[in-house]
Amino acid sequence: MVGEWSIQDLAKAAGTTSRTLRHYGQLGLLEPTRIGANGYRYYDQTALVRLQRILLLRELGLGLPVIAEVLAGEQDTAGALRTHLELLRQQQDRVARQIESVSTTLHKTERGEPLMAAEVFDGFDHTQYKDEVTQRWGKDAYASGDRWWRSLTEAEKQSFKQTQLDIAADFGSAAAAQLPVDSAEVQAIVDRHRAWLSGGTQGKPVTNEYLVNLGEMYVADPRFRKNYDVHGEGTAEYILEAVRAYAAANPT
Repeated sequence: MVGEWSIQDLAKAAGTTSRTLRHYGQLGLLEPTRIGANGYRYYDQTALVRLQRILLLRELGLGLPVIAEVLAGEQDTAGALRTHLELLRQQQDRVARQIESVSTTLHKTERGEPLMAAEVFDGFDHTQYKDEVTQRWGKDAYASGDRWWRSLTEAEKQSFKQTQLDIAADFGSAAAAQLPVDSAEVQAIVDRHRAWLSGGTQGKPVTNEYLVNLGEMYVADPRFRKNYDVHGEGTAEYILEAVRAYAAANPT
């Protein structure tokens, strides 16, 4: 039939396997449009679009149970695709910035030119907060953090910053997908965020109070908000609600 694909053809076009598509069918994620007299599964255009959504959500790191919830709650396919297109464009922008940064570093290294930190890294200048940190938490707090940061290799600094970017992007994706803040997937992101924060506390525990207070700063302070709302307006508020749910579920 016109506009219809066999399971083998669909799997080949999507770069996956017939076994995977059958698994999606067993989970109720992707039912075949019809099953022929020969027992073969066939899929129409609606199924084709649904599979695209499944694969895109998988690339964002969502598990199949969560994807099932997301798809079940979507009534407007075109609206869902627009949302996902925006997420992909955000990822594209992020990758483009990384490509530009690495390209600049490569060219300057090859020519023996000095590197500018602003060209190599995505703006993480902790010294700009020296006075504020000292005022809030004392000179020892700033000095300790400063020593820790300066003790890292350039690769370690880059890894630390990239982890933050990845976490921010994952929060943005979860918010755009309207995942419940207390869901296992979102709480796992909060747990990663807490672990990331602990990297800069020199062994001191990241308490729930600290975590929630930081979440409130993400909302209230434009310097912090811009790092998260770049992935979608309201992401900072979403993170705050997520860390509050985390604190409630993990009392210390």
